[in-house]
Amino acid sequence: MDIEHSPLDPDPTEDDVAAEAALRPADLDQFVGQPRVVSQLGLLLDAARQRGSVPDHVLLSGPPGLGKTTLAMIIAHEMSAPLRVSSGPAIQHAGDLAAILSGLTEGEVFFLDEIHRMSRPAEEMLYLAMEDFRVDVVVGKGPGATAIPLEIPPFTLVGATTRVGLLPGPLRDRFGFTAQLDYYDDATLTRIVARSAVVLNIDVVPGAAELIASRSRGTPRIANRLLRRVRDFAQVRGSGVVTLEAAAAGLDLFEVDPLGLDRLDRAVLEAICVKFGGGPVGLSTLAIAVGEEAETVAEVAEPFLVRLGFIMRTARGRVATPAGFAHIGLSAPNPQTLFV
Repeated sequence: MDIEHSPLDPDPTEDDVAAEAALRPADLDQFVGQPRVVSQLGLLLDAARQRGSVPDHVLLSGPPGLGKTTLAMIIAHEMSAPLRVSSGPAIQHAGDLAAILSGLTEGEVFFLDEIHRMSRPAEEMLYLAMEDFRVDVVVGKGPGATAIPLEIPPFTLVGATTRVGLLPGPLRDRFGFTAQLDYYDDATLTRIVARSAVVLNIDVVPGAAELIASRSRGTPRIANRLLRRVRDFAQVRGSGVVTLEAAAAGLDLFEVDPLGLDRLDRAVLEAICVKFGGGPVGLSTLAIAVGEEAETVAEVAEPFLVRLGFIMRTARGRVATPAGFAHIGLSAPNPQTLFV
């Protein structure tokens, strides 16, 4: 699954996991946002149902938390087909993939998350499976090795990736439909928060839903996490109703500022601006400065700061922009010395 754990919610409890599952829409009609992708995917599935065939393979790309896993589940539900779930890091040998593919039933939807992290031998086996619904199982080694063709029933592969550029061209070309999921606007996220509140039986006033949406970084998964944390605050320190005041106080307690920056985001921004004078600074040095893994900084904090225009990636490292300095209440150095 494409699960991203932000510093706000590093270790979700069983209740959190169950809540996320309950909040997933069951069909395309319930899916809020991504109207272009929903319309295109709906046409694809309707056509497949009318022909009585399996849909083309689908590639879903985009940042974490935008609904790739949910759409894979919806595809299986819309086609009344079983769903098999795996991930690229779990498939490190061609034999691992062969075992999964040989166990598929006709029409089954095979969801492969983080497909770009699959091993190269498994990728090459997947090419043949996607085109000809066949895999070649190699028996023996060296000159005496024999490839035994194994027919597999027609299936639909749904691949999900956060880094579509890492997929080799031959693999991308074998998908019949490719969808790029975009960040959500505040109005759409407000609708998602309101829907989630109904599902979770949380009493939220309209203004509070809008406030939560505005600090959710354009991501439904984060919006739902913030809703649950604000619910906790209202339950323990308020009347149980998520009012505008309770939402603001709860978000402040969990260190989510008006633009959606959390503790890690601000730590990265402050390190570049204060410790390194605005940069440039390398990723590994920056990660050490904030006490996090380089991958966490690069995958969780940095994309959002770049999207806001607070930092820039340059050939020499990360640098802060004047807007980034202003956000933490500092004046930017001379621009001629900042971006050299």
